[in-house]
Amino acid sequence: MKKKPALYKIITIAFLIAVLTIGYAAYDIWSFSKPREPMAADAVIVLGAAVWDGKPSPVLRGRIDYGIWLYEQGYVQKIIFTGGMGHGGQWTEAIVSRDYALEQGVNPGAILVETESTITEENLRFAGELAKEHQLHTFAIVSDPLHMKRALTIAKKLGMDAYAAPTPSSAYKSLQTKLPFLFRELFYYIGYKVTSPFRS
Repeated sequence: MKKKPALYKIITIAFLIAVLTIGYAAYDIWSFSKPREPMAADAVIVLGAAVWDGKPSPVLRGRIDYGIWLYEQGYVQKIIFTGGMGHGGQWTEAIVSRDYALEQGVNPGAILVETESTITEENLRFAGELAKEHQLHTFAIVSDPLHMKRALTIAKKLGMDAYAAPTPSSAYKSLQTKLPFLFRELFYYIGYKVTSPFRS
C-alpha cells in the first residue's frame, strides 16, 4: 500500500484541528450562555444594540430592562449605557437607552452614558474609561446570553473586574433565531481570540 503524501496528511490534520477548535468554541459560547445568579458590583454596563426609529429594538430593550432591574434590586449603584451612532443611523444607542430608562423612573444621577463606541470591544473599553472617572471598579456586564462569552473575554483582556449578567429573556428565542446569532458570535469570537495577542 502506498503511503499517503505528506501534504495530504498535513491538510487532513489541519482540517481536523480546525473542526475541533470551531466545535469547542461553539460549545463554549453555548454553555457560557446559561442563566447566572446576579452579584453585587459598582456598576452595570449595558452593551448597545440596534435602535429602531428612535426607540430601543427588542434586543436592546431586553438589555436595558435587565440593567434597570439590577439597579432597582440594589446589585449596582450605577448604570452605564453604551453605544454610539451606527452607520447611517440617526440616533445614539446610549442616549436612546438612557431616555428609555428615565421613562421607567430611573434616577438620572444613577445613569452614565458612553456615546462613541460602535463595536463590543469599544463598548467595554470606553465604558471602563468612563467608570474610572467615577471611581467605579467592578462591573456586571449585560447582554444577550450568546454574546456573553465574547463580551467577558474582551472585558478580561481589558483588565476589567467583571462578571457575566446575561439577560433572562431574549429576542433570540427560537432555534431559527439562535443559530444565526451563534454562528455570528462564533465568527467574531474566534476572530478575537486569533487577533488577541496583537491587541494592546
